[in-house]
Amino acid sequence: MRITYLGHSAVKVELANKIIYIDPFLSGNPKAPITADEITHADIVIVTHDHGDHLGDAFAIAKKTNAWLVSQYEITVMANESGITKVEPMNIGGPISVEGIKIALTPAFHTSQNGSPTGVIVQALGKTVYHAGDTGLFSDMKLIGELYKPDIALLPIGGRFTMDIYQAAKAVEFIKPKYVIPIHYNTFDMIKTDPSKFEELVKDIVQVVILKPGEVFNY
Repeated sequence: MRITYLGHSAVKVELANKIIYIDPFLSGNPKAPITADEITHADIVIVTHDHGDHLGDAFAIAKKTNAWLVSQYEITVMANESGITKVEPMNIGGPISVEGIKIALTPAFHTSQNGSPTGVIVQALGKTVYHAGDTGLFSDMKLIGELYKPDIALLPIGGRFTMDIYQAAKAVEFIKPKYVIPIHYNTFDMIKTDPSKFEELVKDIVQVVILKPGEVFNY
């Protein structure tokens, strides 16, 4: 598994010879290391909720690359209306398989205009990544850890709209991943925080991987 951090909450996951983009907010993202126009291939695009800093360039990338657009039912309806035909509608619950990749949507405590906000589990070849989306802390993260046993958790730490570093540290205790990658911080002044302080809080229980936009973690 190869994870490239694209700034904010956007990540590129390469797994089982497939390229997956999660919440590809690139246009308007001051931390993005690439533009949406530079993306020439994708197999799956996953959207956790419809806020602009997560929906981002998802529809444009899916159209350009003929990738599957995977999201809540309401967002896939929007995708259909914008001319995307390869959609996989789903909701919080059981997983689906897309291009050999197992995908499940998980709860997230946040807001959205179309459908409920979610996190997402991506699994293949015995490897699991959990992208929490935008969320506050909630105790059922323990169930996510028990059910899916994520190798890698991507957790928001910026506060205000999501967990801050202290709540994210408790989330690590609940989920028990092998690695945690902090996301959703320092993109804008309102969500400024120091990821090294988060690392200090959890370094005894998990390996923290702090990525600058454009950097890669191989697992």
